[in-house]
Amino acid sequence: MKRKKVLRIIAILGVAGLLIGGGIGIYMFNMPQRDVQSTKTDYSFSSSQLVKEYLNDKDAADQKYLASDGDSKILEVTGVVNKITEDFNGQKVVFLKDKQDLAGVSASFTSETESTLQGITVGEPVTIKGVIRSGAAYDEDLGFYLNVVLEKSAVI
Repeated sequence: MKRKKVLRIIAILGVAGLLIGGGIGIYMFNMPQRDVQSTKTDYSFSSSQLVKEYLNDKDAADQKYLASDGDSKILEVTGVVNKITEDFNGQKVVFLKDKQDLAGVSASFTSETESTLQGITVGEPVTIKGVIRSGAAYDEDLGFYLNVVLEKSAVI
């Protein structure tokens, strides 16, 4: 009798745990995404200024622009289009870099914002708005500079 009661409590707790876990999972999956393009810009500057800030003091720049909770700053970066490519997911990527810079800014576009790229050509100055995901740095093991990465970008 006592054994049945213990098994019944365990079963009830197990079902309750599954329901709560499932509810949390469904909420996280359907959670609204951050609308970068309609949100106020936190900082505006040239691609050269951003790269220099990261190369001078990466930790201070990370502290200023990146957030561990995924709510990183929204930037407007102006620079010269060095190249336009596609990543492995088929998303357009615009690379901003001036000739004198050691690194540049790589901006990934979503399928919704890709239409803002129409008419943009290499060598043309543009302003791109996006969320920063990583900063410029020098990789000593590989011997080259890593670029600033923007996501959810759009030309403004």
